[in-house]
Amino acid sequence: VQLQASGGGAVQAGGSLRLTCVASGTIYSITRMAWYRQAAGNQRELVAHIAPGGGTEYGDSVKGRAAISRDNAKNTLYLELNGLTPEDTAVYYCNANIRTKFTTNTRGYWGQGTQVTVSS
Repeated sequence: VQLQASGGGAVQAGGSLRLTCVASGTIYSITRMAWYRQAAGNQRELVAHIAPGGGTEYGDSVKGRAAISRDNAKNTLYLELNGLTPEDTAVYYCNANIRTKFTTNTRGYWGQGTQVTVSS
């Protein structure tokens, strides 16, 4: 199983971005999916997570500016983040709880991270 994140880059303050994370491999099912971020020198923090049915929760730092969504048929996770500030600069990681076709257990997988840099 692999999670491939994309969509990061350099953005001006006030701008927007859309991140995408595609899960691939011998996937049987995916439950919770989430975006985390880690700024230099800081701990990794939750940006948002989404349940299979679409229920969402957001971190305090992005509430009102973020929208997380998923396409279950494509095993794909999205994040739209608006009103970017330099404080949003971080490496963004996708995370998913996945059951593979060869086990009855579900475990968490991480993507490789995509850098977002917001300049003022």
